[in-house]
Amino acid sequence: MKKLGILTGGGDAPGLNAVLRAAVKTAVRSYNCEVIGLKDGYDGFLAPGGIIPLGREEVRGILPRGGTILGTANRGNPFAREVLRDGEKVIIDTSNEVIEAIKKQNLDGLIVIGGDGTLNIALELYRKGVPIIGVPKTIDNDVGGTEVTFGFDTALETATEAIDKLHTTAESHHRVMVLELMGRDAGFIALHAGVAGGADVILIPEIPFRYKAILDKINRRVQSGRHFSILAVSEGAKSIEGEQIYSRAGNEIYVPRLGGIGQQVSDYIAKHSEQETRVTVLGHIQRGGSPTPYDRFLATRYGSAATRLAAQGKFGHMVSLQNGHVVDIPLAEALATPKRVNINGDAVRTARDLGICFGDEK
Repeated sequence: MKKLGILTGGGDAPGLNAVLRAAVKTAVRSYNCEVIGLKDGYDGFLAPGGIIPLGREEVRGILPRGGTILGTANRGNPFAREVLRDGEKVIIDTSNEVIEAIKKQNLDGLIVIGGDGTLNIALELYRKGVPIIGVPKTIDNDVGGTEVTFGFDTALETATEAIDKLHTTAESHHRVMVLELMGRDAGFIALHAGVAGGADVILIPEIPFRYKAILDKINRRVQSGRHFSILAVSEGAKSIEGEQIYSRAGNEIYVPRLGGIGQQVSDYIAKHSEQETRVTVLGHIQRGGSPTPYDRFLATRYGSAATRLAAQGKFGHMVSLQNGHVVDIPLAEALATPKRVNINGDAVRTARDLGICFGDEK
């Protein structure tokens, strides 16, 4: 193994730099291997100046930093790239250009760090002959084939801290506080933070809710003398009768942007009760900041393991955490079934045992 490429794609997550650092240091120290970084995901293969050297100096001091020194792009799909032609925006397939750029660089392997979108692109490139190693990343924790993705723990800590702080002001003012958290199709952040922070209602995409059930829960608290409530709401949560709420429609380049369910739930409570409500949308604060020690440790293990996989020639595989051990599984297997909250699992059962409402109660 003489030359490796590495890129970060999709939304950023705390711990990306830790993966880069570990992969580069392992490649240089253990294999005397050159490493290049691709700026802004797959776009780095096509954009001028998109390829940079990565050595010990380039990754020095980045372990505690959030974000990614390489940059990233949600829209960086080489199979559907937006370009200007004759003054108009058109969508074209540039995957063959990316493959030619990879061949031109004489890469022995390409480490791709990303969530399900980025890794699905990686799988398609692997099927076209690119030597791909995958590293699962997302704060949503929704990539299949692994117990946890780095970035989740940091986002969870941020979300739990927000609930803790909302508790004091909610109790002081006798208000219903609605906290909208990230989680497009998987409610791990809201569930874990809601239980850890002592929320009264948790709404997640996996369990469609009834507005009346939420209202009944709040009214029961008021009748028992507790004149405040905390709601942890995934941005992808939806009612039994309705659809997910979007703030922006999607297209071939951009996925639809979720947002607004927290306000909709708050408006319903305010309209049908005497409770004063407030909404906090935590947003990209969940993505930012320095990674927790757990995420740094996991990301470091992933980065080093990914380099070892490349040296072994186990392309088309993804590093994975299973039973506390970092192993590898085929990308196709990992991506076959996206990970979702087990609505019959012990986490949801525990929350129900504690009296937390999921909005599906009759």
